[in-house]
Amino acid sequence: MSKSKFKRNMIHQAVLSALTLSGTLPVLADQSVDLGVVSATGVADSSTSSLTSKGSATYEAPGSQSLTNTEPVFSINQHYIEENAASGANYPDIISILPSVTSVDPNGPGGMENQALTLRGFQDGQYNVTFDGIPWGDSNDFTHHTTSYFMAQDLAGVKVDMGPGDASNIGYSTFGGTIALSSKTPQNQTGSSVFGSFGSWNTHLLGAQFDTGNLQNYGDTKAFISYKDFSTDGYLTNSAQRRKNLFMKFESMVGDETVLTFVAMANKINQNVPYGATLQQMAQYGRNYGLSSNTNSQNYFGYNYDNITSDFEYIGVKTRFGDVQVDNKVYTYAYYHDGYNGLQPGFGTYPGTGNGAGLPATGTVVGGVAYPNDIPGQAMSMNYRSVGDLLRMSEILGSGQLDYGTWIDYQNNNRSQYESDWTLNGAYNSGNQIYAPTGNLSYTDRLMTDTLTTIQPYVQYEWKPTESWTVTPGLKYSYFDRAFNSPVMQGTGQPYNGSQSWEKALPALTTNYKVNNNWSFYGEYAEGFMAPNMNNFFKTNAQTSTLQPQSTKNYQIGTVWTTRSLNFSADLYRIDFNNKISPVACGINTCFTNIGGVRYDGGEMQGTWTFTDGFSLYGNLGINNYSTSDGSVLPYTPRTTAALGGIYEQGNWYGSLIAKEVGARNSGAMAATNIPFGSYTMTDFDMSYKFNTGWTWAKNAKLGFQI
Repeated sequence: MSKSKFKRNMIHQAVLSALTLSGTLPVLADQSVDLGVVSATGVADSSTSSLTSKGSATYEAPGSQSLTNTEPVFSINQHYIEENAASGANYPDIISILPSVTSVDPNGPGGMENQALTLRGFQDGQYNVTFDGIPWGDSNDFTHHTTSYFMAQDLAGVKVDMGPGDASNIGYSTFGGTIALSSKTPQNQTGSSVFGSFGSWNTHLLGAQFDTGNLQNYGDTKAFISYKDFSTDGYLTNSAQRRKNLFMKFESMVGDETVLTFVAMANKINQNVPYGATLQQMAQYGRNYGLSSNTNSQNYFGYNYDNITSDFEYIGVKTRFGDVQVDNKVYTYAYYHDGYNGLQPGFGTYPGTGNGAGLPATGTVVGGVAYPNDIPGQAMSMNYRSVGDLLRMSEILGSGQLDYGTWIDYQNNNRSQYESDWTLNGAYNSGNQIYAPTGNLSYTDRLMTDTLTTIQPYVQYEWKPTESWTVTPGLKYSYFDRAFNSPVMQGTGQPYNGSQSWEKALPALTTNYKVNNNWSFYGEYAEGFMAPNMNNFFKTNAQTSTLQPQSTKNYQIGTVWTTRSLNFSADLYRIDFNNKISPVACGINTCFTNIGGVRYDGGEMQGTWTFTDGFSLYGNLGINNYSTSDGSVLPYTPRTTAALGGIYEQGNWYGSLIAKEVGARNSGAMAATNIPFGSYTMTDFDMSYKFNTGWTWAKNAKLGFQI
């Protein structure tokens, strides 16, 4: 039926226990250098530091807001990630605790690519994801491959911006929000750590990290490198994953006011990919039915697998030219995916062997010869690389600060898909006669090369009429150019060579008023914009010149109250959405249609209260309403979310118990595919203990347990 059925029923996550050993090697330099000096804009406020230091409500909070916010931005710090994230967790698992955010991995944390992470009902592809400020994603539809890049062990924190942000917030699709991942900073002291975990469904992680410490003889360089090897059989049957990830980061001072940064990541995944199951299959084989062990089934795990490699690199320079501060990053990232599957694995078998209703058993045709009992399948590839540059500059001007810069990105994508015969080791199958009765068009679904060029310059002025009041008007110009050179265009089978561009100026106005050292108000108006996805071109005689970008107008107000014992925030929002593209059923396929306008409105509350030494209470609430111009429903958009729990941290002990409820939602946009799902609750329990081993080679250790 649908993958969401697993999500609804999958409440309990893996039980994990982890042991981390860390040791400090001989220190190569006993003095530290502040590598962040060039980005500092003033002297730190000691009162503000006390509000966020260890033991404060902000420090213990699963998510918090800052007194300087100009729209709802929830921050998750490194402390929470280290204590609560499962060993294979990706950023959707980390941020799922936040209000108006929904995400569940049916195969266990990190056990498969996330399918339905939403922010206020906005789906993947409608919000932005950045790493150290650099936007990344798939240019086809602006979605993100959550298991192919960054792991929790390398993150210093995650910020979730619930809106377009100010003019300086750049990316493919910022109107639905931005998930900003930041990498850890190399340590000043030399050290190493080894970490591992084991848990349910044969889940294992083994990893290590080494920090060089501050190397004064090498330009005050410091660096760390980490390696992780993760594997799981998964909660879903025959749906295993093996993942290897290497991450390194170098920072070096050049002179007194320049910092060079180099980051590199490599990731490799081998996995068996389930496509959902019918109610009949779950009744017969269990609620965790994923893939079959029957070689006569299209759903056989040996026919449904991925081999994926990816990488991400950047070189950053922070410096100063007179009064102008400069932050520039030149980057590249890539994704190489070879995927294989049965022709209709989600419908059971083909030919039928009792695994559920499916298409008629027609077998295959290879080289003009019919094989009525062979297993049909598909082989696909998607390989892309992005290169780009992100330049940010700022300077003090009058009674405020002028910020300006440009983001430029170019992504080249090659895609193919062929019909195959699994019984004959992947031979081309012309039995389906995709676009022609003979020749390569009888077995070729697509053979495409496409590019996306993105340019986004911006300028804004942070004006301070008074010491307590900041007003920031800004303007961003967004330009997209999508081009094709495709011998076989998906959906038509015809050659297609052409391009289409879209552009728009996006104004933004934000404000923040600080009532006192503990209380502030904020407000925002901003416009969002996203170029049409590639799927809009997958039809005969597509009128690409008339394709309308999706756009939004966002209005938000909120307040933040922060003391050492309490971090509380509340906000209200309204979003007017134009040219909303939504999936609809068309036969056994999915098509996309413009459902016109959508109005979103709602609000969030979140608070952490440290009511006594070591004990904190956390809770949040999200309310999300919408109405569409054609009366249709929006998929996977819960009306409410809520969380409540407690946190304990005292001495060497840490523990947390938090429950998150996600309200009712629907699986499809139109009546034919609209399946209502009830609410569900997830409960996470974490406990850990740190101790001194007394060993010279591993001085500290941590033992943890999670459910």
